[in-house]
Amino acid sequence: MTEESATKTASGSFSPYENGGRTVEECQDMIQKSLRTPTVRFLKEHIEKAGCMIGDKFIKAVNCDKQISGGYVRGEGILVCSNHMNIQDEVNQVVIHELIHAYDDCRAANLDWANCAHHACSEIRAGHLSGDCHYKRELLRGYMKIRGHEQECVKRRVMKSVVANPYCSEAAARDAMEAVWDVCYNDTKPFDRAP
Repeated sequence: MTEESATKTASGSFSPYENGGRTVEECQDMIQKSLRTPTVRFLKEHIEKAGCMIGDKFIKAVNCDKQISGGYVRGEGILVCSNHMNIQDEVNQVVIHELIHAYDDCRAANLDWANCAHHACSEIRAGHLSGDCHYKRELLRGYMKIRGHEQECVKRRVMKSVVANPYCSEAAARDAMEAVWDVCYNDTKPFDRAP
């Protein structure tokens, strides 16, 4: 990502994979496949119902300098880091995670990405609702725990993302995450609505 977009990034997904990667063109094709999945279609529909339009260029593949898999940038859309993507499932996960951030940004008129609690809340929701912390994904990352793995994973990933926010120290990120955890973890919109 460019330095400018890195400072404007509202949220970023951290890549657990360090090897491989796809070209921007290959990744763009994978994004097109992702757009046809039921969860992505559902999220796009609810973002539009919340009053925000998603154009054809809202989700785009880019090469990223940082070890992240993607990010949401207010006013620009979703960036998927092609050089950190290897398989379709990774692209799907990034798109779903970042669409949850886009949904949060759309539905909350006062969301401030520089506010550690706001950022932590959206990260909690995205980590919990996107499937990022499914036990199979955690196993592939080298984390093995039978009980409590999902919440532990969400907390670990929230901290990694919020600490990367230039406005949030590690202590501020932890305090913010703990302060909003219950409300944000239990906020399952738009998935709690009937189709």
